[in-house]
Amino acid sequence: MLRLMRNSTAPQSVIKSCVRSLGSVVHDPNLQDFNVVNEPILTYCKNSEERKAIQQALKATASKCEEVPIVIGGKEYKTDQVMHQVMPHDHQHKLAKFYYADKKLLEKAIKTAVEVQPKWDRVPLSERLKIWERAADLMAGKYRQDLNSATMLGQAKTVIQAEIDAAAELIDFLRIHAYFLKECVKYQPISEDIKVTKNSMRYRGFDGFIAAVSPFNFTAIGGNLAYTPAMMGNAVLWKPSDTALLSNWRIFNIMREAGVPDGVVNFVPADGPVFGDTITASPHLAAINFTGSVPTFSRLWKQVGNNIEKYNNFPRLIGECGGKNFHFVHSSADVESVVTSTIRSSFEYSGQKCSACSRMYVPESLWPKIKEGLVCEVQKLKIGDVQDMSTFTSAVIDDKAFKRITGYIEHAKSSPNLEIIAGGTYSDSKGYFINPTIVVSKDPKDRIMTEEIFGPVLTIYVYKEADLSKTMQLVNSSTQFALTGAVFGQDEDFIKCAMEEFKMAAGNFYINDKSTGSVVGQQPFGGGRKSGTNDKAGGPHYILRWTSPQSIKETFVPLRDINYPYMSE
Repeated sequence: MLRLMRNSTAPQSVIKSCVRSLGSVVHDPNLQDFNVVNEPILTYCKNSEERKAIQQALKATASKCEEVPIVIGGKEYKTDQVMHQVMPHDHQHKLAKFYYADKKLLEKAIKTAVEVQPKWDRVPLSERLKIWERAADLMAGKYRQDLNSATMLGQAKTVIQAEIDAAAELIDFLRIHAYFLKECVKYQPISEDIKVTKNSMRYRGFDGFIAAVSPFNFTAIGGNLAYTPAMMGNAVLWKPSDTALLSNWRIFNIMREAGVPDGVVNFVPADGPVFGDTITASPHLAAINFTGSVPTFSRLWKQVGNNIEKYNNFPRLIGECGGKNFHFVHSSADVESVVTSTIRSSFEYSGQKCSACSRMYVPESLWPKIKEGLVCEVQKLKIGDVQDMSTFTSAVIDDKAFKRITGYIEHAKSSPNLEIIAGGTYSDSKGYFINPTIVVSKDPKDRIMTEEIFGPVLTIYVYKEADLSKTMQLVNSSTQFALTGAVFGQDEDFIKCAMEEFKMAAGNFYINDKSTGSVVGQQPFGGGRKSGTNDKAGGPHYILRWTSPQSIKETFVPLRDINYPYMSE
């Protein structure tokens, strides 16, 4: 018809009548509506079904050293760089044997991801959401205790800490980010007259690949870092932590069983610098999703900056780097609540949560009672094997962590400004055990109060009530971190003041509650300053970090005149 129109000598009015108006070609996702609730946390009380199940799973997991290959595009690889994951509380017990991917294999993984991404991005959102729901159901049922047992034995988590993490939080991440994707798609731009113009928005993955670098301390974070970007249409290279290898391998296999195609996520354990150097050298790098230390994230950021001219995209850098989290106590605070909240925040999982309290500010008037309560409670804590259900916490993750943390304890022992009032002892003969340690500092800027320790060490500064305002300012100014913080008090004026004073001191802020325990969908997590890029995983905006939206305008009435009406007046 176009050829006929070009050659035609018919009047313009006749040509107009011959034009067929094209209808909309933009696919409506038409996603089924659904709601989400947080996954219930099982209690593991004596004689409960879940307690019997976890004990069986622990026995099975501990009975062998599982071999874990590198997986790229569904194919398994092994190298001569053989590594082992051990139990932190029994470091002679090997739990998993795995292999480091070398540069050549990492480059192969990049090539695979780049090739798979456009194919995966064409899979309808409705089909992806079905896969994610199947995966969440598998984690909640069939594989719940496999995830928990691998987390308990491989990362030295007690049963409740594993349940909160490897079961509930992981499942919540899958379900709630799927929910937010469904909600996001509901938005469509304004179309003033749908018969004339239709405006649409579609959510694309990135052109290239995403590198996910996950930590040891939360199994759920590994799943989130790799699979939320994948849900949005991206292809991923997942570098799991060496010390969370087995639990992460469990996630990878569950997602494959649920239907994630080969090559969408590639499982590539690797030496950190080799991985970083290889991904940042590729022109196809589209984003890095990272949880770990400030020096490592800074190194990656610098490498991206140095290579910025070679990339096809400006890579997005998303990172969470821990904190120097605080409890600030006002003279109006409930002492018992302060004590119990601080013990849990500082010493659950041996202080290895990103949000763990490691510094506390206490007024002189309450210090005698708070000191007595803390010392009394910390002496009751049982530290040992996670398979003992009466254990409160266990070993720290590895020899590097043990050396770093005990270095701060030795600093406390030798400094005239510091006094250890509880703990201070440790041993690595069987496992990497450090007893919960409480230090009192005369100097609020001593490095033990300003540097991240990431272990079971709490340092307290006792302030004079007359110095309340000055001490509050110290919270903001004495450290580079701003992840979590909590205030305790019943004085409403103080709480209002703290809300403003600590506005930039914490990305997650708690009032009369501990600084740990954020729940997916309830307290989206992340902090600013050197704590990270504050992208709030578990909240409605996180998925937008993993999509490159496309705006589409369809016009159904052809434009016939290049002039505007006023021009002919």
